[in-house]
Amino acid sequence: MTQTTDGSRVPAAGQREPEPAPARDEREERPTPAADEPGRLRRERRAAALRSADHVLARPGMLGTLRERLALLDGVQDLYDLDESADIYGSGVVEALEAKVARLLGKEAAAFFPTGTMAQQVALRCWAGRTGNPTVALHALAHPEVHERKAFSEVSALRPVQVTSEPRLPTADEVRDFEEPFGALMLELPLRDAGFVLPTFAELTEVVRAARERDAVVHFDGARLWETEVHFGRPLDEIAELADSVYVSFYKSLDGFGGAAVAGPRTFVEEAKTWRHRYGGLVFQQFPTVLSALAGLERQLPRLPEYVRHARVVAAALREGFAAAGVPWARVFPEEPHTHEFQVWLPHDPDTLAEAAVRQGEETGRLLFAGAWRRGGPGLALTEVSVRAEGLAWTADDVRAAVSDFVERLPAAGS
Repeated sequence: MTQTTDGSRVPAAGQREPEPAPARDEREERPTPAADEPGRLRRERRAAALRSADHVLARPGMLGTLRERLALLDGVQDLYDLDESADIYGSGVVEALEAKVARLLGKEAAAFFPTGTMAQQVALRCWAGRTGNPTVALHALAHPEVHERKAFSEVSALRPVQVTSEPRLPTADEVRDFEEPFGALMLELPLRDAGFVLPTFAELTEVVRAARERDAVVHFDGARLWETEVHFGRPLDEIAELADSVYVSFYKSLDGFGGAAVAGPRTFVEEAKTWRHRYGGLVFQQFPTVLSALAGLERQLPRLPEYVRHARVVAAALREGFAAAGVPWARVFPEEPHTHEFQVWLPHDPDTLAEAAVRQGEETGRLLFAGAWRRGGPGLALTEVSVRAEGLAWTADDVRAAVSDFVERLPAAGS
């Protein structure tokens, strides 16, 4: 069996799929407020440590104060004429953002949405109407399957089917040999819950070709597509050209206030805007969010390749640091990150690692692991590491020294 990033067990290559467990009420899995009190306090300490630390690998803007978030709009007068009328139901600055996204992705048109959940449901609902098949083939770890409360089937009359549960994108053979027809193939690029992983560009091209051989359309869940250029060695428009439609987010990589867009053929986008209205996504005014998206495209997008390259330096130094510290089982995955985000796995329980990480930040001002830790299997836990502007100041020696200090805060093996 292979351990997935959400703590579930999936079959390794050649193993049979286990029988599904009986359905349970999701509310039964949530800790009571009293039971979650230690976790809540640690989350508060981690947030405080992240804010006060002198050295972090990334300081996500979304965690800033209201004043800090509003500062994102400083200088936006250079990006859009603020003397123009404010948007009303998708006009003005919203249309300007849509046109910019369409150009970046090499598509005929784009539509702005308040959320990615809505954007993808609308996109795939439109394709279902055009193909006559509501079945959407996707990965078992795809965001709609894991994090959206079965929205595809519960809200949009779509039928998701899982092509694979391996910790990688589906292969061309898996798509060709899938045992039932599907109208659309959805590919999450990168696949976040498997470690922000990507195929090679040649592999991606073959997967798309396999879907087309089956008369299916291809939709990219590109919430983080912005950061894939280094790995693929291609510009955004050449990557997006492979898909019939593409969804992108404005806050995950670009630090905007929120929002998303779907790009594709003009007639498809016009239909998507009709469904956007029906889904309640035609918001009266959205100029703060849209201006923050324009700021992200101008300021963050050009820096993402630099973050990706330095993430590889950090990842290598983490591996070297844990090896030098004698940690018996430690893994950085992927060994060479595909984006500026990756996973670290260590042989301790999540609470032990979370406490060590917080104490390091509190006591040294150097917060190596700013994210949450979650169980990855018996005696194993994992966290996600992101490298952004703040992390560019870290040398490989800095990372190795921080690893040594972190490991000293962990209990000795067998204790």
